[in-house]
Amino acid sequence: MIYQRLFLTALLIVYAVLAYAATTYEAPFSYEPVGPRAFPLLLLALLAVSTVYLLIRPGQMAEENAETPLTGHVLGRLVLCVLALSLFAFFFEKLGFVVAAFLFAIAMCRLYNGRWVTSVITGAVMSVAFYVLFDRLLDVPLPLGVLSGLGV
Repeated sequence: MIYQRLFLTALLIVYAVLAYAATTYEAPFSYEPVGPRAFPLLLLALLAVSTVYLLIRPGQMAEENAETPLTGHVLGRLVLCVLALSLFAFFFEKLGFVVAAFLFAIAMCRLYNGRWVTSVITGAVMSVAFYVLFDRLLDVPLPLGVLSGLGV
């Protein structure tokens, strides 16, 4: 329990340092009306509020989560999760967002005991939906990679 609180306090310090770094950031050009500081500051504020909630939450909830054993099986899943995320980052530009996100979603579904059919459907829906959300609606350009020849 005390280790959780120490870790959460360390996270709050990290958020404060990152917020300071975000406020001092100067972009060489302006590409959005509120500037490049707004998104990181909003994200850090949300993370800080969530972390403070975890620090002051009722003891009953903390005790339920504190009893989760850190077994070899859990550590193995954590390592595979980090590996899948690293591969997603590596193939992000080479394969493109849609293909990399599709493969990442399948890996994560299978890692947590999803069936193949539901994993593939989930991966397809999520990768296309997030591409449309970011690239088309939010106007955040994402790489198409191997799909660039299709004229999407």
